[in-house]
Amino acid sequence: MISNADIVETIELTAKLLELHNDDEFKIKAYTNAAYNLDKYIGELGQLDFPQLTQIQGVGKMIAGKILEIVSTGQLRDLQELLAKTPEGVIEMFKIKGLGVKKIKILWNELGLDNLNDLQIACENGSISQVKGFGGKTQESILESLKFIQSQAGKLRMDKAAFLAEVILVELEKSFKQVEISGQIRRKSETVDNLLFLVTYEGNLPNFESEGFTQDEKASSPFVWRGKFLENKIDIEIRYVLENELLSKQFVYTANENHLKHRNENGVSLLSVGLSSGITDGLNQLEAEEAIYGKFGVPYIIPEMREGVGEFDWIQKNKNEDLVTWDSLKGILHNHSTYSDGQHSLEQMATYCKELGFEYLGIADHSQSATYASGLLITKVQQQHAEIEQLNKKLSIDRPFKILKGIESDILGDGSLDYPDEVLASFDYIVASVHSNLTMNQARATERLVRAIENPYTTILGHPTGRLLLSRQGYPIDYKEVIDCCAANGVVIEINASPYRLDLDWRWIAYALERNVMLSINPDAHEMEGYHDMHYGVASARKGGLTKNMTFNALSLVDMEAYLNRRKR
Repeated sequence: MISNADIVETIELTAKLLELHNDDEFKIKAYTNAAYNLDKYIGELGQLDFPQLTQIQGVGKMIAGKILEIVSTGQLRDLQELLAKTPEGVIEMFKIKGLGVKKIKILWNELGLDNLNDLQIACENGSISQVKGFGGKTQESILESLKFIQSQAGKLRMDKAAFLAEVILVELEKSFKQVEISGQIRRKSETVDNLLFLVTYEGNLPNFESEGFTQDEKASSPFVWRGKFLENKIDIEIRYVLENELLSKQFVYTANENHLKHRNENGVSLLSVGLSSGITDGLNQLEAEEAIYGKFGVPYIIPEMREGVGEFDWIQKNKNEDLVTWDSLKGILHNHSTYSDGQHSLEQMATYCKELGFEYLGIADHSQSATYASGLLITKVQQQHAEIEQLNKKLSIDRPFKILKGIESDILGDGSLDYPDEVLASFDYIVASVHSNLTMNQARATERLVRAIENPYTTILGHPTGRLLLSRQGYPIDYKEVIDCCAANGVVIEINASPYRLDLDWRWIAYALERNVMLSINPDAHEMEGYHDMHYGVASARKGGLTKNMTFNALSLVDMEAYLNRRKR
């Protein structure tokens, strides 16, 4: 069934293109309002009939019919017609930060720019800054965004890449006896630009051809098939390996080359040990890889950490069993309900959290400054706290479980927190996050975070850079200064587990641990299913070497309450 997100995205893009082509004003408004309201709808839109759809705020008869068309056919004729008369490059301009429909319309209709390459040239020669309504800052911002988009071309986020890899795996298993996913997917990389598969053969080398796969013959070789799968732009690589070499080759192709270059005290590289390990039949992959590391002279290093970024130092100081796992986590912090912009009620979010076996739910809806996300006015805060008190009595009858009173307080432009102190004091904990004014330079952005961290009410620094993988760079901060400040003020740093964010970046986890800063793996869930994003957060945390004892939400309910009480005092 088509998802709510797909329906909303179709309606939203239709609204933008209608405006781009100067269509009827009332029609544009109908699509725009519908997209806004549908995005907040909790149930499955695909299961509703016409009368039920018209009961949703902002959805009239016309839009209800369009939704049914999307559900039944998988597309919208109106949108297809608009796409047909809009250059692909113009549609790609919507990805550029700071460019809305009005500015794109000027670039296309008045300047004749219909692709990103020409837009970049116009920025580089200064033409854009001369256009009314743009200026030098806008030109610089467009150019920076274009360079970021280019650097991310042909990549997928971890979640999308993993899903696609499983689809391709099923297809390859129709042609090969044994298939293994390797490379970046096995290392749980946050973004992926290559899907690597190992397939076994005996006798003659395979000549692989299959529907949906398009080979790049120039890039391929007798031992490696390279190309694309269906309409996906990501590179696919299929390596043919002999059956008796699969274990050692899986080890080699899993790791980053910098990991394999590492040499032991005898000057021997890990790569040479892996290739000459002489792995015998009867071992599984884990046993085989443990044997390779043992022969190399170090403890086993998990696939996620094989990046060549300090893992050999880490393994000498720690043990793999100390790494955080899903089972280590005792509670779920930083979540949203229908009090702000969440999809499910506070009770639904808490009940499902308890069903998953957790001991506590930290609810952290948006604060009042986040008007775009229905942030909580002070009266709404009081109402939520009253409901939490009632739900805590109800949900703790059979076993201990508690909803903790939190808030995601916006860090304002000057670094202060949303709400006066007496309101901030009413929460059990506070996640302080930046959501606006993302264009500050490094000095100002860092100063802003430092002031928020130094606020005695701040418990957790939320998604420190505000990045959105593949679509928005994080704002520039001095990581060391921010982490040092958290250490000095006892503030926890969030690893936002949404696959769109994974922020704090795993590469800075080691420094946080060195400075004795705890980290919290938070899903930033806006619906019940969002809790499962913590799997991505755990993968990223393990990649950076996060241990259970330094994971904030690995604290039990008793320990968490004691910590928060000490913090408040």
